[in-house]
Amino acid sequence: MKINKPGKPSTITSVGDSTTPPAARGKASSTTSKQFTSGTNVTIGSTASQLNSLESSMMSTPIVDANKVAEIKQALSEGRFKVNSEVVAEGLIKTVRDLINGRK
Repeated sequence: MKINKPGKPSTITSVGDSTTPPAARGKASSTTSKQFTSGTNVTIGSTASQLNSLESSMMSTPIVDANKVAEIKQALSEGRFKVNSEVVAEGLIKTVRDLINGRK
């Protein structure tokens, strides 16, 4: 099984222009707006802001539990690590089934 690092996710934003009616621009109190010097008004809704915050927190979370890796390395070096071949085989079969079903 190969684990790849996820790519950088794309960011989605809503962009408004001067043709947007004033009522539509200010209708939600849960949105934030920033006026740029070029006069372009960019509005990010509360859901997008929450997703951005979630993305930031996920980026700071380690993908691998370093303590668990160290425990396994120590157990391997001491000969205490036991591999349950039945669990490994079941996992491989499940992965192959998922791959086959994904191609249909």
